[in-house]
Amino acid sequence: MSAEFNTAETLDVKGASCPMPVVKTKSAIDDLAAGEILEVLATDPGSMSDIDGWASGTDGVELVAQEEGDDVYKHYVRKTE
Repeated sequence: MSAEFNTAETLDVKGASCPMPVVKTKSAIDDLAAGEILEVLATDPGSMSDIDGWASGTDGVELVAQEEGDDVYKHYVRKTE
């Protein structure tokens, strides 16, 4: 089951390991306007907890959803301010 979001941008961090998915997500989200959603594609299983932890501890972003695929983990992060 795939979530469908109106994503403003897709960030491909496949092959990158901690902490790069979070570092690159933060950089990409800074370029978005409030309300826009960033889709992040990662292969690092740790990105599930890393991005969740980063989003819940960071003002101005909200983790909308996460999906665990066969080889790819998808994260949807909304810029809230």
